Amino acid sequence: MTVERHTLAPGLTISRVLTGLWQVADLERDGRTLDHDVAAAAMGDYAARGLTTFDMADHYGSAELIAGRFAGGDTPRDDVQLLTKWVPTPGPLTRNDVRTNVQRALDRLQRERVDLMQFHAWNYADPSWLDALFWLDELRADGLIGQLGLTNTDTAHLRIARASGIPIVSNQVCWSLLDTRPRARMAAYAMQQGVSLLAYGTVAGGFLSDRWLDRAEPDWDALETWSQMKYGRFVRTAGGWDGLQRVLRAARTVADRHGVSITNVACRYVLEQPSVGGIIVGARLGSSEHIDDTLRLFSFSLSDADHAELEAAVARLETLPGEPGDEYRVPPFLTASGDLSHHVASFPAPYPVQVDANGRSRVLSGTVWERDAGYARAVRVGNQITVSGTTATHGARLIGGTDPAAQAHAVIDKLAGSLQALGSNLEDVVRTRIFVSDIAHWEPVARVHGERFGHIQPANTLVQAPLVGDEYLVEIEADAIVSEP
Repeated sequence: MTVERHTLAPGLTISRVLTGLWQVADLERDGRTLDHDVAAAAMGDYAARGLTTFDMADHYGSAELIAGRFAGGDTPRDDVQLLTKWVPTPGPLTRNDVRTNVQRALDRLQRERVDLMQFHAWNYADPSWLDALFWLDELRADGLIGQLGLTNTDTAHLRIARASGIPIVSNQVCWSLLDTRPRARMAAYAMQQGVSLLAYGTVAGGFLSDRWLDRAEPDWDALETWSQMKYGRFVRTAGGWDGLQRVLRAARTVADRHGVSITNVACRYVLEQPSVGGIIVGARLGSSEHIDDTLRLFSFSLSDADHAELEAAVARLETLPGEPGDEYRVPPFLTASGDLSHHVASFPAPYPVQVDANGRSRVLSGTVWERDAGYARAVRVGNQITVSGTTATHGARLIGGTDPAAQAHAVIDKLAGSLQALGSNLEDVVRTRIFVSDIAHWEPVARVHGERFGHIQPANTLVQAPLVGDEYLVEIEADAIVSEP
């Protein structure tokens, strides 16, 4: 049986089913350890059957070490692709931090180059995520990284990265019969940009399988794995146990036509979505293998009638809130614990704050003009905050390139960072003023304002005005009144 393959970028072709190693961390819970030789041998079983691409991360237990044992060393396996992620702790980063963490991955993988380094940002209002990407791109140019990808990044920030000249080739997002959020914005933008989506969660922690068809609702407080804990929240948010059963019954009907499993249908459904380059199916190395069942994905395709039947069941579900990745940034946190307590300890202020003798708090974003022209990025007096006119700059860099929408998102991130530093957020904004250098850009900028402020609806003015620098397409200022706790 021929395994379908997909080219992410010149020189990097992957199997369209990637073997995900996140369950290594689950298998190593409570002080347990995996036998690296046994686990590496299990990776060899996948590769021997044509499933040559493995996805891991710096925080997936010893996954990178196991992969290095299997495919690195003195006789590296050039026929396998090792994709990993870097998920830094929130807060400031240095160029040396980036190089150190990439080198750690290289040492663990026992390779001279990471095939695909995927980056996760916790807080877009903190510009350190942009610093990290620019420095990762430097390491790509130096040959330590083959290609750059993102993970759990929404459309707006994928757009910022691409428009700023960072050659992102992929974005790893959750997509399943229970979670179709990428269809709203992400898929179309990714396809336009030639960015491949790598979909995980396609079997929703095993809930999209024959095991749960016509079964009683489980005790949600007594689930077996972190994946079940996480995707149990997806089930309950998307339509509850009854909604899941409707989807499973539809998938079982389709599966019967093809002589395959519900899991096969759930995976094939996502694999056939526009812009999806591959799906990630988790493996419990050395514990339970489903290679034969996975390979059946390449034995059939879904017909129009199959898709229609599945979509009818999906249409009756509740759409999960927000964009892909929002489950890690804003409530409701659809994580194993229901919050971020097992991911991060705290979120440092995005920008430094100064407090004067009169009790006024000021934020400085670090641009030279704040010093030379004598102003602050934002000032708080009592419960009122005023944010200066802000452009899409970070240090000496222009963010967002020539894309007015990308620049507008970058500006609003900077506003959000200033507000966060002063103990506030975008929800407290009561007034915005938008200046566009070319009135032809009013609509994409206004739509971004609607996307970011639509649920807040502050007072707003948009005018055309010359800006300081031809490269700036939009400038925004804001006023906020901090709500009582």
